[in-house]
This record gives sequence, structure tokens and C-alpha cells, in this order.
Amino acid sequence: MTDVPREYNAAVDLVGRNLAAGRGGKIAYIDDAGSCTYAQLAERVDRAANALHSLNIHREERIAIAMLDSADWVAVFLGAIKAGIVPVAMNTLLTPADYEYQLRDSGARALFVSEPLLKNFQPILRNCPDVKHVVSQISDFLRAGETKAEPAPTTRDDMCFWLYSSGSTGAPKGTVHLHSHLIATAELYAKPILGIRESDVVFSAAKLFFAYGLGNALTFPLAVGATAILMAERPTPEAVFKRLVERQPTIFYAVPTLYAALLASPNFPERTRLKLRICTSAGEALPADIGKRWTERTGVEILDGIGSTEMLHIFLSNRPGEVRYGTTGKPVPGYQVRLVDDQGNAITRPGELGELQISGPTSALMYWNQRERTKNTFQGPWTRSGDKYSVDEQGYYTYGGRSDDMLKVSGIYVSPVEVEAALITHEVVLEAAVVGAEDENKLVKPKAFVVLKAGHAPSDSLKAALQQHVKAKLAPHKYPRWIEFLTELPKTATGKIQRFKLRSK
Repeated sequence: MTDVPREYNAAVDLVGRNLAAGRGGKIAYIDDAGSCTYAQLAERVDRAANALHSLNIHREERIAIAMLDSADWVAVFLGAIKAGIVPVAMNTLLTPADYEYQLRDSGARALFVSEPLLKNFQPILRNCPDVKHVVSQISDFLRAGETKAEPAPTTRDDMCFWLYSSGSTGAPKGTVHLHSHLIATAELYAKPILGIRESDVVFSAAKLFFAYGLGNALTFPLAVGATAILMAERPTPEAVFKRLVERQPTIFYAVPTLYAALLASPNFPERTRLKLRICTSAGEALPADIGKRWTERTGVEILDGIGSTEMLHIFLSNRPGEVRYGTTGKPVPGYQVRLVDDQGNAITRPGELGELQISGPTSALMYWNQRERTKNTFQGPWTRSGDKYSVDEQGYYTYGGRSDDMLKVSGIYVSPVEVEAALITHEVVLEAAVVGAEDENKLVKPKAFVVLKAGHAPSDSLKAALQQHVKAKLAPHKYPRWIEFLTELPKTATGKIQRFKLRSK
């Protein structure tokens, strides 16, 4: 990518490039309230910057954003960045205790919260003395600001925004990103891999507070002048199908759980009613069966990739026309990846599992207030992913589970993801999660938690059938010795299965 200049403000670039290109009258966002042109977005961003200054919030101080997806979310986020203030994007599906932790940890001076979410904050605000302002009437707040704002004199290496990691393995961590990081993800992934262009209409089921969704629906469309669709409600199959049919997006971004739910829905639209040219998946490994069935149904490939809060967006991805379902593809240009064993030695043999480490220009600066965890994850130019991977002779990487999820069965490593992928190829299985459990001899064996498709009931005979199904697909020692049926799997708000909760069942 072209080098980001030293004197640089991410909000000035992402908005200003569209005005300079003559796109002021083009629709930037379509949300539940209507549409917003690039010129209107620029004005809202400036109003947000000025209104924040009027609250006596200064450079590098934080504000928390706990808002449902809308053009106003984008305006507050970019307005803060333009003013040199650091927005902290908060997950909208957390508990009051989670919010208290994040507000106290970040020292946020103001909280911007959508009206329906305010009830989750009212019990805990008295315990958050740094929060001096709570703004729930966002549109009124923006209208109060002057229409032209001077940008803060930031540099590419200044602190720009924070995201809290989704906490699939414990307490979330405040992940600090720089001004140069947003545009880098667009230049390295969105343009060369997605081929995103001005004529695209994009729709991300993953929300803006999620690193994946932030790139999908904010950075990428603004980088090229595309139009983005935002949706406040949860991404149910009905809500997603409505946008896919009515708004005709050309790029659709989702997570494996949602693709499975969409495919299981009786209301799946005919492919002639869709205008999709490309779909992406991240958050967890996409099971091959889901990818193949999606392509059969729609004629469109899903580009499965992996990103992280720490790296901001996708650094390993399948490519159009070269998709190999069941793999996460190859490194994105501008990123290097390597696999290391438990002793930190490089793994070079094809097919051998190792921890995936990444080097690239979007690695976070640190975890806020977490020195030891920062040192453990960010090691010189390399960032530890905590994911196990293998690579084949053709250079395709295959996910093998989280480092702390791997099972050693009969002295051999077993990837829970591999067992899960086998289970969901059974016609009655909607979702599956596999963890290790001890048998009567205190030996670890796979245990599966299964969610059935509508219309199917749990039974002992079905358990036996599922076990036999896995035995027919995988090596004998990998089949689940126990199967428990659930109505839903515990997940983070970003769709990742929380296996640590299942291990305690």
C-alpha cells in the first residue's frame, strides 16, 4: 500500500476523499431512518467534532459509543477522530457489569448511547465517575454543533480508536488502534481481495462495534465511495433477507452462524431476487459444507477469512475464483504469517499444526492497562493469534481451533473444529461445538454440544447416529464420546462460540 503521510487524520481522509472526488451528492449510508449523502455525512461529522469540544472533552480523552448501527454512529465515531478524541466502540449486547468494567477501564468522559440501551447503563453510571456526560438524544446533539470543524493535528501513529476484544476466552481487553490502521485495511484487503468499488452497495450483518463490521460498513465503503446499508436490529434471517432483496447489496458480510441460519430458513429468496457478487465470512472458521451449500443456492462464493480485534481486519483469506472451502485461504498482501510450535520454533512441514502469528501494518499498539497480556500477545513485529493452523503444499491455511481449545486424545492432537465440521454435515444438525471432557479414567475425549434444525427432536438413537456419522468421516479416535443437545450455543455478540462456558457444563 502507499505509505500513510506522517501528518494524518483518519476521519479527514475517509470523508474528505469522497468530497474531493465529487461524490457529495451520492448516498453514503442507508439506515433505518433514511439515507445520508456524503456531503450530509461530512456535515454531521463536523457537527459531532464541534459538539464534543463544547462538552470540554480534549484530545486523547475517550468517549464510549454504545449505539445501534446508524449513520449517526458513523458521525459520532468519525467526529471524535477528527477532533483528536478517541472513540471506544462498545458491544451493544453486553450486561451492565460488562459496561461498568469497560467504562471504568477506558476512563471514558462521555457515553453516547441509543435510547433502547440506556436501561443497561442506568444502574452502573454512579460507579463510573469519569463519565461526565450521557448523550442519548444523538440527533439533537449533532444538530447543536457548528457545521465546520477544524481537524486536530494528529499523526498516523496517534491513538485513534479502541475496540474491546470479544472475550471468547475471558475478560475483554481494550485494544488500541492508530490513525493509519483503518485505511490500511481498505488498501490491503478490501481493494485487492474484495475488489470493492464505487458502484458497490454493501451490507454487513456484523455490527459496527465489531472489528470485522467496522471495516465492512465504515472503512471499506468510505475508502472507495460505495454505499453502505446499516441495520439497527439483530440480524435474524428475516431481517437479513429483507435487506438483501429490497436494497440489492452487491457485497454481503456475515459470520458462519448466520450463513447456517439463512440456509436453514424456509424463506430463503430465489437467487434471481438477489444482486450479490461476493460474500465474506469471518469470526470463526466457515465449515466447508455451509460454503458449498451457499454457493449452490446463490451462485456466489463466500470468501472465508480470519481477522482479529488485534489486527483490526482480515489478514488471511480465500480469493475470488480460488476459493477452497474448509480452508481460510492465503495471506492477504502486506501481511506475513508463520506457524510456530509450543517451543516457539517455526513449523515448515505441510499439515502440521502450529500457532498462527501475524506481522503487518495494522497490529494494535497495546491492550490498555494490561501490560503482561500486551507483552504476551505483541512480540516485536509479530502478533500472536492464539489460533492453531496448518498449511498445505499449495499454501492454503486450515484452522485447527484455538490454542486453548485443542484436545489431546490418545496422545494425538484433535481439532474440535474438525469434529464440528463433520457433525454439521449431518442433515439434522444446525450447529455444533466440541470441547474436551474427561472419561472415567480421567482421559480427555471429545464431547459435542449439538443444536438441531427445526422439526427434529433429541433421542438416544440420534446420538448414536451422529457418532457413527463422525466415525465414517474422521479417524476413529476423533468421534464425540458424549453428545448433549442444546437449544442454542453460548456465543459472544460477534458470533464466536464460547467453548470455555461449555467446558464447565
